[in-house]
Amino acid sequence: MADQEPTVVDFWFDPVCPWAWIASRWLLEVEQVRAVQPRWHVMSLSVLNENKEDLPERYKELLSQGWGPVRVCLAAETKFGPEVLGPLYTALGTKIHNEQGPRERSTIEAALAEAGLPAELADAMDSTEYDEAVRASHKEGIDRVGYEVGTPVITVKGTSIFGPVVSPIPRGEAAGRLWDGVLLIAETDGFFELKRSRTRDPIFD
Repeated sequence: MADQEPTVVDFWFDPVCPWAWIASRWLLEVEQVRAVQPRWHVMSLSVLNENKEDLPERYKELLSQGWGPVRVCLAAETKFGPEVLGPLYTALGTKIHNEQGPRERSTIEAALAEAGLPAELADAMDSTEYDEAVRASHKEGIDRVGYEVGTPVITVKGTSIFGPVVSPIPRGEAAGRLWDGVLLIAETDGFFELKRSRTRDPIFD
């Protein structure tokens, strides 16, 4: 693996999505057993669903809270470069999902501190300054797969897919085998979909 040129994996995430969080932790597991190089990008479930009216109230509340984290991610990327997104996403996701922290400024500031970023980036939560950048990053990801899906979106070897949606997080060689399957799909011309109904909740351990 050390001698291989790493395969670049572009990964679009919304920090509040539990399924994207699990997939992102899987990709970090893959990085330990396969030659891959993740590149992180922001997409937004709030943008994706903003014109839909028949959504459950609980989900609408989640979407209203979703603007803050993605705005902060784009503010950080704009000011400090795309390389800060990985550590910031790890800090945000750990606090939001694993620790079940509230989606409020104190949680965002704690994540920024953990990622070595200034607390004032949290000001972006309630500002529209970065909304254009959020929408552009979101569009770049979602245009690759179509608007009937959500997050995560990954691009590998020129093929983009929604997913993988998996729970719990595959670890070690199990993560590597799933990656091998993703590569097989990505390299199969005309492959579009494998799917079944989810029968378990997100498991973050």
